[in-house]
Amino acid sequence: MAPSDRTGFAPNSAAARDIEYYLHPFTNLKLHEKNGPLIVNEGKGIYVYDDQGNEIIEGMAGLWCTSLGFGEERLAKVAYEQMLRLPYMQGFTHRSNEVAIDLAEKLIQIAPGAMGKVFFTNSGSEANDTQVKIVWYYNNARGKPEKKKIIGRHKAYHGITLAASSLTGVDYAQKGFDVPLDRFLHVTTPHYWREGQEGESEDEFSTRLAQELDDLIEAEGPDTVAAFIAEPVMGAGGLIPPPAGYFPKIQKVLKKHDVLMIADEVITGFMRTGNMFGCETYDIQPDLISIAKALSSAYLPIGAVMMTNEVYNVLREGGDKFGMWNTGYTYSGHPVSAAVALETLRIYEERDILGHVRSVMDGFQEQMAAHADHPLVGEKRGVGLFAAWELTPDKENKGTFDPARRVAFQMAAFAQANGLIMRALPSDTIALCPPLIISEAEIEETVRRAAKSLDDIYKWVQDEGLV
Repeated sequence: MAPSDRTGFAPNSAAARDIEYYLHPFTNLKLHEKNGPLIVNEGKGIYVYDDQGNEIIEGMAGLWCTSLGFGEERLAKVAYEQMLRLPYMQGFTHRSNEVAIDLAEKLIQIAPGAMGKVFFTNSGSEANDTQVKIVWYYNNARGKPEKKKIIGRHKAYHGITLAASSLTGVDYAQKGFDVPLDRFLHVTTPHYWREGQEGESEDEFSTRLAQELDDLIEAEGPDTVAAFIAEPVMGAGGLIPPPAGYFPKIQKVLKKHDVLMIADEVITGFMRTGNMFGCETYDIQPDLISIAKALSSAYLPIGAVMMTNEVYNVLREGGDKFGMWNTGYTYSGHPVSAAVALETLRIYEERDILGHVRSVMDGFQEQMAAHADHPLVGEKRGVGLFAAWELTPDKENKGTFDPARRVAFQMAAFAQANGLIMRALPSDTIALCPPLIISEAEIEETVRRAAKSLDDIYKWVQDEGLV
């Protein structure tokens, strides 16, 4: 059937065909039929180009992932060469390929803490879904079949498969899907500006949250709680860095109750916070780590779980009870994805991308903070090359807009019209996460366009009578 013209778009145009055939992820379906898509067909550096030829700064690096920007020829070339040499090899039942081996070795060399083994997946959601299976298998192998509950945080985002969306703590990823499943619990968002009590310091706030976690584990029964999962910086839930002292206090509770620490580094991994991993930035000593996104600069799908040898050895001994380690994916350790990821890591090192991030991130944060006194900005927050403004109609009382007015989404629309992609997050937060290669001049232009969009949304909320 040919695409209809009911959308108002020209028949057989890309927009009309998109609306007719393509069910988009995380999209308001009725609004999409009305407004149509932004169709991007080219990219270079930090810029993308829509089908009308408009140049747009990709201020979110795609979905927190295109770390090297667009048009990196080395990654295209290595993918082509690997496809010619070996386009596929499975990893089941003792089969392997050398490029996946090289990547696993490299990841263990650069990983934080004491990681010992790598298990490959195809995305961050798959990595966190696999974490659940690992944790449950781990405790079955230890003879602790009741120790299965996993604790996350409200506003956390850990993916969208059934298990990963149960780890997730944002309503928008759960409504209508009958999740979270059983065995998943959530504690307070570590957002000091929103959740801190009057007169409470950041350190005292962290102490209170650690006590909340301790109390929850005691109430549930330590013999039933298996793991705690956390993003070093909460991403899709509002771009929220942890308060002072948070992770050391949390980990003390976990050790007390023999509860594993899972670090979800899917968006924080690979220099985004100013260190190779967010665990290094926030003194996290994980038992398990999830990675994806910037692992391949998003040029091909790949993710992974890294684990300590202490965890691996329990899985290994579980074979005596359960037989083979019977989980995995058709494309685990896919040689082309692995080759692209390995080349991405080489580029990071050869071009000293970490040094570059450290040289520009303070200026980025300062330029975003320069707008913290804007009438709509309740809080500016960020670290490294993450930054966000939380919008409020009442700065003094930290008021919130009616969610139905979708103020942050409206600002994102203004930003797009101004040639900048930003992301609307919960609590009317608007975020930037540019490619790591962004220059000082490009940062200045990015923040200028963001500030213009902030003024645009301020006029809009005034015209709408929302302030």
